[in-house]
Amino acid sequence: MSYFDRFLKTNRAYADLHGTAHLPLKPKTQVAIVTCMDSRLHVAPALGLALGDAHILRNAGGRVTEDIIRSLVISQQQMGTREIVVLHHTDCGAQTFTNEDFAKHIHRELGVDVAGQDFLPFEDVEDSVREDMEMLRQSPLIPDDVMISGAIYDVDTGLMTQVQ
Repeated sequence: MSYFDRFLKTNRAYADLHGTAHLPLKPKTQVAIVTCMDSRLHVAPALGLALGDAHILRNAGGRVTEDIIRSLVISQQQMGTREIVVLHHTDCGAQTFTNEDFAKHIHRELGVDVAGQDFLPFEDVEDSVREDMEMLRQSPLIPDDVMISGAIYDVDTGLMTQVQ
């Protein structure tokens, strides 16, 4: 049995508990969270969020990219979010490689040349949060009145630390 088959089976049980109440399209808290795809970070329970509370945008490293900004613009302009939280975490896979080494790995494994592509690795997690917050503040697509905050989630303890 594949994991997808297992997902379908467990989803039936989830749907039974879910009920049929229609949640509003717009997130209740008016918050969008930019975070990592890491499987050790369960954003909703870690932040006390329920279904329908916030938009959660995930990618490798939780980095702010052109596509994240695209999603945030839709989140704000169509769905009414007024706050963004950049949430990175300790022990991130994006800290384990450089662009150059990863490009060599991809070329070796897949035969594809990705030299010059930025996979957005970083060394210091606090600096990466600050860089992403600044990128959002500088974007002409993010209004000045949108509150932008940042934090680091500790994968060992579950605690968050604010980044100024």
